[in-house]
Amino acid sequence: MSLMSAMSTATSGIDADNTELAVISNNIANASTVGYKDQRTDFETALSQSMVGAPGQVGLGTTASVQTLVTEGSLTTTGNPTDLALQGNGYFMVNGSYEGQTGTFYTRDGEFSVNSSGYLVNQAGLEVQGFTANAAGQLSGVTGNLLVGNAQVQPVATTTVTMQGNLQSSAAYMTFNPASPTTTSNFSTDVTVYDSLGAAHAVQIFFTNTPTGWQWNAMTDGGGLTGGAAGTLTSIANGTLTFNAQGALTAETQASNFNPLGATNPQALAFNFGTATGAGGTGLDGVTQFASSSATTAITQDGYAAGDLSSIQVGQNGTISGVFSNGETRVLGQVAVAGFPAPDQLSSIGGNLYSATQTAGQPVIGAPGSGGLGSVTSGALEQSTVDLSTELVNMIEAQHAFEANSKTITTADTLLSELIQMKR
Repeated sequence: MSLMSAMSTATSGIDADNTELAVISNNIANASTVGYKDQRTDFETALSQSMVGAPGQVGLGTTASVQTLVTEGSLTTTGNPTDLALQGNGYFMVNGSYEGQTGTFYTRDGEFSVNSSGYLVNQAGLEVQGFTANAAGQLSGVTGNLLVGNAQVQPVATTTVTMQGNLQSSAAYMTFNPASPTTTSNFSTDVTVYDSLGAAHAVQIFFTNTPTGWQWNAMTDGGGLTGGAAGTLTSIANGTLTFNAQGALTAETQASNFNPLGATNPQALAFNFGTATGAGGTGLDGVTQFASSSATTAITQDGYAAGDLSSIQVGQNGTISGVFSNGETRVLGQVAVAGFPAPDQLSSIGGNLYSATQTAGQPVIGAPGSGGLGSVTSGALEQSTVDLSTELVNMIEAQHAFEANSKTITTADTLLSELIQMKR
């Protein structure tokens, strides 16, 4: 090998050391960057030359390339429900424009928030991609921008009131008077029902024991009824209950006449007191007639008022659920995850974003936790994979390698100078 070749070889080493120092510097600078994957410098021998009359070959230096190490960072808890961390394979998908590029990008940085339009976005304003849901909370299977911040729940009218409890078998017989329901009934219970507009109606159900069985009347303030008088309890449903000697419900009748003001008239309203023996039931799954005191153990209804979004929750499968002011919960969408055959071949474009490349392969898009894709942890972020102690050791090694290559050049230069002096 000539002295000029030695200088060229050393120069390639210096170039490679410069690359390694740049990579180390970048890793250290991103030691606190969310979702950052540390990089390393891969050294490869350059073309070698055969020595005439001597066995073996002599290398002509080295080249350096940069590889991203796709390892998983540790998680740190933030408590913010829109902060998401992936555990396992895959990347979040975001769409928009960044640094002059427009399209879909990939990231492990889950620092998401809801913008003024209600969309889930990253810190650069790019919209997070996922499977959208309709107004009923059913996922479409089609990816798009996730609208989660301005959802509302439409009101649902009550159709059925379900009650469980007991009516005292020894209660005195009475005659019910609608004008004085409290004093002419043995027992009463309350429930709130909703009309088609979501307006709430407080309903009292009065039970009166008669020689032929129990009579019940559901009443509400007439001010909320078509043609009703405010302050006057008005019947909206009534019927009878019959029990056998074992306290089981054997038969029932009912009729309703619920006409809420300004809403759908009439509104069908059924009362479920259990399945009577005459209808094939046990007669013991709802209201019974035992010797114990009259009491309500449970009463429910299937309607609710309109609701505004109060908060959101994200499950491990990426499902985003909205919790509304009326107590209802509805699926708003599902975060999508993209997996690549060769994720280390993605191209970094800055901003914790990657773009797809041919060498990375085609992305496989799916729900978190499916098909080998990672799961989502809400209220947490994935930390950088940079190990500062390792980077500092690598820096020392790169420094010494740089100095050694520099020394090779100065040594070769000295020898060349000696050769020139010999000519003189």
